[in-house]
Amino acid sequence: MLLPVIAGVDGLAESLAAAEWAAREALRRDRPLRLVHVWDWHLGSRFGRGHDGEPANAAQRHLALRVLQQAEERVRCAVPGVLLTGEQVEGPATAALLKAAEQAELLVLGSRGLTGLAGLLVGSVAQGVVAKATRPVVLVRTGEEAEDEHVLADDGSPSTRTGYRDVVLGIDLADACDEVIEFAFEEARLRRTRLRVVHAWQRPSAISMGPGDIGLVNDPARGEEWQGFLAAVLAVWREKYPETEVLETVVEGKASTALVRAASAASLLVVGRRLSERPVLPRIGPVTHAAVHHVCCPLAVVPHE
Repeated sequence: MLLPVIAGVDGLAESLAAAEWAAREALRRDRPLRLVHVWDWHLGSRFGRGHDGEPANAAQRHLALRVLQQAEERVRCAVPGVLLTGEQVEGPATAALLKAAEQAELLVLGSRGLTGLAGLLVGSVAQGVVAKATRPVVLVRTGEEAEDEHVLADDGSPSTRTGYRDVVLGIDLADACDEVIEFAFEEARLRRTRLRVVHAWQRPSAISMGPGDIGLVNDPARGEEWQGFLAAVLAVWREKYPETEVLETVVEGKASTALVRAASAASLLVVGRRLSERPVLPRIGPVTHAAVHHVCCPLAVVPHE
């Protein structure tokens, strides 16, 4: 049985954008799409719940059904060819979405980053899911449209008839992981577009140097060494995906800065997240954190051992 692409929907603009993106991704992967809306009975007091709780639950279920129907109508209109189902589940949201992700090819959520109070609240759910999910999670911003994934037409106008923009993979060569690399190559293959692989390095400081590093502080060949290392890591993947054009980019500087810059012209940014030995702590790492809050294109966070 094929695992579905799952999108979490809550009626807000960013979740509707995420649902549409998830529908397009489901078609690319030839997978069904499942829309999931989470409602939390603990919020029932705002509806004037009686002593047995039934009036509140009925009101919540009615609102949940409306949210789900709105998302389904939006998806069917935008991506009519996708095989679509909808489901209501009881919250809290982070726990429910994490459970749904376990049965998903990937989970797609809306994200506002840090724009205002609502953005912080939405971000707390998205960030909590990203920090603990064992399956890939894609975050999609409000306003994301199908044409945003494509290069501009010859006249400079947005179009879905042009080729896809690059898929960008942020890679840490000190912790390169096959699951993350394969995910990025597969996304580029599905779009028949170029994969741009970005590694950022920084010169060691006098404090961080080991005993044998003192002569390498001003080594002008350090960037070339990283370039050769990156080529070696990607060699096997080039053989596995011979039709995918790969652009290797090695830059000196902060990884978060390099990825935000590279993602400005991308259809998708892919980063990895190491599975924590203590999954109770919702930590995603500084580079992923920066990408979640500052990258405008869809962001795929791929967990790995």
